[in-house]
Amino acid sequence: MKVTVENGENQQVTLTIEVEAAEVNKAVDQACKRLANRVSIPGFRKGKAPRMIVERHVGKDAVLQEAFDIVAPKALSKAFDEQKIDPVTRPSVDIETLEEGKDLVFKATVTPRPEVKLGDYKGLNVPKNEVNITDEDVEKQLKTFQDRQGKLVDAPEGAEVKDGDFTTLDFKGFVDGEAFDGGEGKDYPLQIGSNSFIPGFEDQLVGAKIGEERDVNVKFPEEYHAKELAGKDATFKCTIRSIKTKELPAIDDELAKKVSKFETLDELKADIRKNLEENAERTAENDQKSAAIEMATNNITVDIPAVMIDNRVTAMIQEMAMRLEQQGMKLEQYLQYAGTDIAKLREQYRETAEKNVKTDLMLEEVAKAEDIKVEAKDLDEEVAAMAAAYGATPQQVQKIIKEQGRIGDLAASVLRKKTAQFIIDNIAK
Repeated sequence: MKVTVENGENQQVTLTIEVEAAEVNKAVDQACKRLANRVSIPGFRKGKAPRMIVERHVGKDAVLQEAFDIVAPKALSKAFDEQKIDPVTRPSVDIETLEEGKDLVFKATVTPRPEVKLGDYKGLNVPKNEVNITDEDVEKQLKTFQDRQGKLVDAPEGAEVKDGDFTTLDFKGFVDGEAFDGGEGKDYPLQIGSNSFIPGFEDQLVGAKIGEERDVNVKFPEEYHAKELAGKDATFKCTIRSIKTKELPAIDDELAKKVSKFETLDELKADIRKNLEENAERTAENDQKSAAIEMATNNITVDIPAVMIDNRVTAMIQEMAMRLEQQGMKLEQYLQYAGTDIAKLREQYRETAEKNVKTDLMLEEVAKAEDIKVEAKDLDEEVAAMAAAYGATPQQVQKIIKEQGRIGDLAASVLRKKTAQFIIDNIAK
């Protein structure tokens, strides 16, 4: 077999592969036997028709194509190994010569995995954020407990709407003097200051009394999900129907008993501080780990082919579509609601996709440099973790992975995790 390589555009390479005629002839014989077993030929049992009859029945071209399908994969694999090419795209094949008794000549164009030049990845100086929980942090959590125990009561007669109040209101929206679909509500609940309405809407209700009518003038955001309203000026005619305020209990021992297992406020404060410190410590550790991986990634030199980024964007959108379907929504519905399209969504994901691809390339190269391997126990542990996360048994998860042909993907994922942990374990102390 003879192989020549030619560099092309967009980091592609084209291999011209020549396979000896003797190999082609063998493949033709095998092709006839395969076809004889697959097709029904009158007067013959499957697999028993002689070659001449098979060729006459299916046609010479079909036999040659079958022969090519036998020879080409092996030849391609051998060519990639010889040329040390690790393709990241499926080969685009162009047959130049395919005849019995002649050398097979075909071209295969692929994008190879790019060369990665590692920078520093061991002994990285990545400081961990200091954990400093203040009295104000504890107080903030106490106020959350206090707010949850609050009770809504009617505001005094003649009270005006103020920030934080819970109201109900009637409203009707108009654009250019015309009411629009979806712009009307009756006894609609709205907490002032929740920012759940268009920016500026809630602020204009402050000071209103029950029964008072007010015109609220706003501008719809340019990226509003309803394209016919995006960027338009609108007027909402509003009437306040009720005003409620929240009565908050005192922050004392009684509150501590209601919201926790503790008898005193001091005990609750101590527990809040302990939990905040533990959470902050975990966050600091995770931030340090992420920073180490990002630093090691930024230290590599690589020219990433655009197709790798495009493929990662596609995978991210497919994952998003699957999550949406689990929630009962189609991707098309989401795009319409978000006021965007697939092209804009792809562009939105592109930067993240590029970072992810670069990180994966770094991890794979470090794994080679450090001879990090995936052992059977590593796969077993990952499967067990996946099973626990999905409420399944390891056997069920293993079955799904095998049926979907994702054993290779699982091993690659585990290898990247092990390599990431290697980098983290080697952070400068």
